[in-house]
Amino acid sequence: MTVPPFCMAGTTVPPGTRASIDLPAGYLYTHTPLSIPVHVVHGRKPGPCLVVSAAVHGDEINGVEIIRRMLRLPALRRLSGTLVAVPVVNVLGFVGRSRYLPDRRDLNRCFPGNDRGSVAARLAWLFRTEVLSRASHVVDLHTAAIHRDNLPQIRADLDDAGAEALARAFGVPVVIHSPIPDGSLRSAARNLEVPAVTFEGGEALRFDESAIRAGLRGLQRVMRHLGMLAASRSGRKPAESQYIADSSSWVRASQDGILRAVVALGDRVRRGQPLGWISDPFGDREAVVAANAPGLVIGRTNLPLVHQGEALFHIARFDQVGRVYRDMARYSEALENEEDWPEPPIV
Repeated sequence: MTVPPFCMAGTTVPPGTRASIDLPAGYLYTHTPLSIPVHVVHGRKPGPCLVVSAAVHGDEINGVEIIRRMLRLPALRRLSGTLVAVPVVNVLGFVGRSRYLPDRRDLNRCFPGNDRGSVAARLAWLFRTEVLSRASHVVDLHTAAIHRDNLPQIRADLDDAGAEALARAFGVPVVIHSPIPDGSLRSAARNLEVPAVTFEGGEALRFDESAIRAGLRGLQRVMRHLGMLAASRSGRKPAESQYIADSSSWVRASQDGILRAVVALGDRVRRGQPLGWISDPFGDREAVVAANAPGLVIGRTNLPLVHQGEALFHIARFDQVGRVYRDMARYSEALENEEDWPEPPIV
């Protein structure tokens, strides 16, 4: 079967080649052109079109590094189908080291966008019409917000069979059933009837080697699941043990003060267990932060200075929390000890 060329923004990518494409997104104040960078790997054989996006929130940079490493994989020389990699969607936020666009809008609440709307709406519209409209599947890479950290996890609408299949193929132990937020990139994909999932891992404005490795391995598993890459010669398979959280909730600060956290990301906790203490600088006024449910810590703040009501620890509940904890620990250890990583870890 003859594979036709892949076309985007006036650029034609023949089968068996790859190309970098700049999607025109306006100008800076200096009249310097602004564009969304896209890299296309177009295989010689037919197959799906997988879109992998990152930095929809401009300060979430782990996904940028995941995509850089993905594009260096030798296996892409034998790709079936098309890989469309967009390392920086929110280019204005990325340049400003900000989650948001200059008008303080959250790009991930502005889809599908409007070509005559706000800055965020126009950027969302450009991405939706030029990139998402060509996709058969989507993986959107995220981290926690600034001063917070997320355990590697997949979030997906598990009521959608296509999204559930992607979530399971990704292979991380923790899967969160996450209804699709209005205005999100996933909502735009759903309107196009394209399965989409979100990978979460690490902290904004910081590289996290374990989260980067988890994301890279997960994308390779997804591409094998879709038939875009051949099965691994080492026999590596998607993780058999995956656990869907029954629910999750944040433990919030009961008072203002300085937090002394005593549990780490990925720890198993019991209901009522102390997660930390909040006190004033003198220690005269102190309050315990206790777990509101048994479960696994899948997110937490890294900033000790907290206000009353601030989210501190994100706890996911599972039927088999002990198994989740053990399998997550084994998964993390395996990522750390694997010897076939192509380059030194970021430290």
